[in-house]
Amino acid sequence: MSIEFNATKRTLQGTGASRRLRHAGRFPGIVYGGTQAPQAVEFDHNELFHLLRQEAFHSSVLTINLDGAKETVILRDVQRHPFRPLVLHIDLQRVDATHKIHTKIPFHFVNADIAPGVKLNGGIISHVLNELDVKCLPGNLPEFIEVDLKDLDVGHSIHVSQIKLPNGVEANLHKGEDPVVAAIAIPRGAVADEAAATGAAADKK
Repeated sequence: MSIEFNATKRTLQGTGASRRLRHAGRFPGIVYGGTQAPQAVEFDHNELFHLLRQEAFHSSVLTINLDGAKETVILRDVQRHPFRPLVLHIDLQRVDATHKIHTKIPFHFVNADIAPGVKLNGGIISHVLNELDVKCLPGNLPEFIEVDLKDLDVGHSIHVSQIKLPNGVEANLHKGEDPVVAAIAIPRGAVADEAAATGAAADKK
């Protein structure tokens, strides 16, 4: 998915200037990285607010149109108002097509309903990780990583090493690290009921 949005260079900075921006339906941000100096910018709040609701905006290479000059960036940080639906500030990092980037990509879990542990044994899927820190060239960056649960049974789990990553994408892990992504377990209530039923059966003998 190609996502492009607009920005304007910001000359006035400070708390008062940021407050005036927000009253005007805009908000501040910064673009940094690469060989250029960091650039203070401002955005239309409505445009970015709706884009930020898209999962792809958080895990894609984006195009910022800054006063007519386009640059490729990735989203690094978002500051939101604690209880009002307002974006307060965003950080964007410039990317170079020839250099690998590190970022987090969300997992999309599929086939949970046909997993043996769920369908046959009444287990519940536990999503231990919902995203993965990866490194790749900007052109290879996926919007999400699919995790297929169709073979997962109770008491079993899927590790990062068992997931097929898109071409050119590597998991950014420490040496020897292989974290669990998802597992299936029997609900505690069901385990207690089964134990009680077993005890009752034993008492009758």
